[in-house]
Amino acid sequence: MTRTPIPGLADLDPATPVIVGVGQSSERIDDPDYAALGEADLAARAVTAALTDAGVDVAALAATIDTAVAVRSFEKSSPASHSPFGRPDNMPRAVARRTGMDPRRAVEEVTGGQSPQHLVNEFAATIAAGAADAVVLFGAEVMSTVRNAQKSGVALDFTETVGGQLEDRGYSIGGLTSVDEVKHGVVIPISQYSLIENARRGRLGASAHEYALSMGAWFAPFTEVAAKNPHSATDTVFSAEELVTVSERNRRVSVPYTRRLIARDHVNQAAAVVLMSVGAARAAGVPEDRWVFLHGHADLHEGPLLTRPDISRAPASAAAVREALRMARVELDRVAAFDFYSCFPVAVSHVCEELGLAPDDPRGLTATGGLPYFGGPGNDYSMHGISEIVDRARRTPGSFGLVGANGGILSKYSVGVYSTAPTEWRPSTSAGLQRELDAVPSVPVTHYPDGAGVIETFVVVDPDGARPGGIVVGRLPDESRFVAAVDDPDLLALLSGDGDPFGTTVYVRPSATRNHVALTRTTLDERHPVPAVGFADEYQHLTVRRDGHVLEVTIDRPDARNALTAVTNAELDAVFDAYFADDDLWVAILTGAGDQAFSAGNDLSANPTADALAVPANGFGGLTSRRELPKPIIAAVNGYALGGGLEVALACHVVVADESASFGLPEVKVGLVAAAGGLVRLPRVLPAALARDMILTGRRLDAAEARTHGLVSRVVPRGQVMQAARTVAQEILAASPVAVRASIAAMATAQDQPDTVQSVLDSASVLDTVLVSEDFREGVAAFVEKRAPEWEGH
Repeated sequence: MTRTPIPGLADLDPATPVIVGVGQSSERIDDPDYAALGEADLAARAVTAALTDAGVDVAALAATIDTAVAVRSFEKSSPASHSPFGRPDNMPRAVARRTGMDPRRAVEEVTGGQSPQHLVNEFAATIAAGAADAVVLFGAEVMSTVRNAQKSGVALDFTETVGGQLEDRGYSIGGLTSVDEVKHGVVIPISQYSLIENARRGRLGASAHEYALSMGAWFAPFTEVAAKNPHSATDTVFSAEELVTVSERNRRVSVPYTRRLIARDHVNQAAAVVLMSVGAARAAGVPEDRWVFLHGHADLHEGPLLTRPDISRAPASAAAVREALRMARVELDRVAAFDFYSCFPVAVSHVCEELGLAPDDPRGLTATGGLPYFGGPGNDYSMHGISEIVDRARRTPGSFGLVGANGGILSKYSVGVYSTAPTEWRPSTSAGLQRELDAVPSVPVTHYPDGAGVIETFVVVDPDGARPGGIVVGRLPDESRFVAAVDDPDLLALLSGDGDPFGTTVYVRPSATRNHVALTRTTLDERHPVPAVGFADEYQHLTVRRDGHVLEVTIDRPDARNALTAVTNAELDAVFDAYFADDDLWVAILTGAGDQAFSAGNDLSANPTADALAVPANGFGGLTSRRELPKPIIAAVNGYALGGGLEVALACHVVVADESASFGLPEVKVGLVAAAGGLVRLPRVLPAALARDMILTGRRLDAAEARTHGLVSRVVPRGQVMQAARTVAQEILAASPVAVRASIAAMATAQDQPDTVQSVLDSASVLDTVLVSEDFREGVAAFVEKRAPEWEGH
């Protein structure tokens, strides 16, 4: 058959990238030919389909592939993910050897639903630069098979040793969640997207019922598309009302989501794309009517969720679409088909409302049927969207299709504009646009809020269950954000009802594990009372002793090298609160039990995540983040002061050390950082080069080195550190308590100021307090009378 030449193809640069093949595969556990395929086998089917789709000999085309790239599956999406039945050690090459490919380069992409479109953008650029000629991109998920096997007690084995070169790009999930979100349990997409969805509802001023119907309106057309797609997880068409009406089969999983509004991850689906240079496509004999060009593309990202100026918006998404259209020189009304990533309604609505697209746009907003109805194949969903859009572009030559791929929590957005119309490659322009987006000021987060605030957004998880859980994100009077947990029944009722909770005044209080919020101060006091300040009769991890005006505090966990747990942190926090509040205590000494360690830092042996995050508002050991330490604390370091132990010592006013003491910040060796003050205070105390050496390598200093460089003030023979600390305490007690405390305050203020004459003059203001004190009168009198002063401490 004679093919009509396509205008413009003959003049293309041979390095121009072009899609020549797309393919999809799927299997359901109730299919007659269900084979319980693993990821590699299912992906191989999709790759074979994509190679076949190019219209040439499959084996010959497979032999030309020089690069194989795998989208990272959900089983390998985070350090906490798990493959219960094993997996190939090199997924790209496992699929390659099943399909006759022997690529010189194998890549496994980072986590995120943006990955398929981003990979098309990236490797199209790689081909255009002459660094590759033929690339296969693919991804697969077999979550349905894995869950069915686990439920049925069937033992599968997908383990496979392949070896060979692999460019594993890791997870790249930094910034997708935060310490505040983890502490409050907002770590799964349902909760995080609920916050965004409810924030959008608040911005639009809709009731819960009105907003639910609007979510159904966005997704009802998706169900019609999915019903006609042979790869879909479901063929049921739902109306908007059916999607949002609560029933036994459509329970509320959160406020605002019912089960039918969220992505289905019980799927076995795979998809693949074959990219080639025009020169390689011609050499392989790929028919020109199979060629689809990437006319425009963009890759942009947002900052962390809690710092965004408006939680209901993610401007990078619409900006990426507009940039891709601008690059393609196509107006939005010329686009014939769309596929917008659709894990939750807001993933579609947030970008479409910015673009002026309505839920009932006659072109449709999905080419697959969307994640809740077609299926939610992990990070690879948009590979299916690309496959469908490429097919539509071929069916209507010269038309344009657009894919919008979302990753994270509206965090990363990649866009591609496709058409059979020939076009030269256009390099990315995203970097400049990203700089503009990054220049917008972010919102600060208050980690330990205390007082009144207003509700900005919220989520209630399992609202109809026996124990619903609520989270509020709000604003404090200074416009900073906070996150807090809800266990106030009245507040839960307000959040779960049809009323308008946005802007409601609430009251929030911090604790070591999480912040708490209630509708009234009275309820907050009843459910989360402020602990009384004072010393306890007994402590689980401390020994506390008073000796006149001196308080001695010993961390009593010698078998654990006096490492701190959540309990130890809480007890130290309470003890130092009591110390600062007790007018009869003038000096405190902190040390560790035994002769091996002052403190080895955070005890991560039991529950690393929980104990690492369960830190009081006043910081590690109740000291490292305390805004004021108005009375002196002496650290008596009797052995190891490592990690958090050193950070606690750095927060003290005076450090004396046993000659056997050792100081270091080994956090980087276990994948952590010295975030309890070490990164800030150590470079201020030590020479900068030495501090960097310790922080970046975990290098330790012995006591003599520590004294040489000014980290400690006194080093004493083995076993005499408490005697030395008590001597220092008596020397401080011999001075005026008022003068000592005023000096501490002045030094703390001066630490944040430049070393100038003005700062010296400013420090003289401390005399305003000292000169009117009883201690000043007594000090002068004792000097004149040649006797020891008798301090009153005020």
